[in-house]
Amino acid sequence: MTKIAAGLERAFATQGFAEPSVEDLRDAAGVSLRTLYKYAPSRSEMVYAALEHRHRRYLSHMFDDLPATPSDALPALMDRVGSWMRRESSHGCLFHTAVAAAPGDERLRKLLQDHKADVAFRGAGALHLVGHETELMIILEGLTQSWPLHGDNAVQAAKHLGAALMQETSPA
Repeated sequence: MTKIAAGLERAFATQGFAEPSVEDLRDAAGVSLRTLYKYAPSRSEMVYAALEHRHRRYLSHMFDDLPATPSDALPALMDRVGSWMRRESSHGCLFHTAVAAAPGDERLRKLLQDHKADVAFRGAGALHLVGHETELMIILEGLTQSWPLHGDNAVQAAKHLGAALMQETSPA
């Protein structure tokens, strides 16, 4: 299923959610139509599988081998967002794009909510910002959404804002 989900993720990331035909998705997954439908019996299930795969890859990219000290973890985390955007999401967050394509799909909204909550929780833990997940998520989301326009300048701004948050919340 990982191979199928990876192919579906690539297809949706490059072509959007409305454009790829089932045949395009089958080709991207590298399996027969029968096998594709066995693991993802509807287009919605294909989208869910792609986003769940992306979620796991994103968490791994962001948090695997992150420096242990918050002062080192902060710039590394922001740089990792920038590198992800450069390689994977130059047009913005795929989760937000999926929800925009199907705004009434509650399962998609839950995947988006869970993805963002996971990132905020793990990031706050790594940066010793527990209790400040919302502030951190605003910085990360701002970086993700502004990256297509500002690139590495957005990464630098996020580092600055993250450092200010850490300074403000550190015990005196």
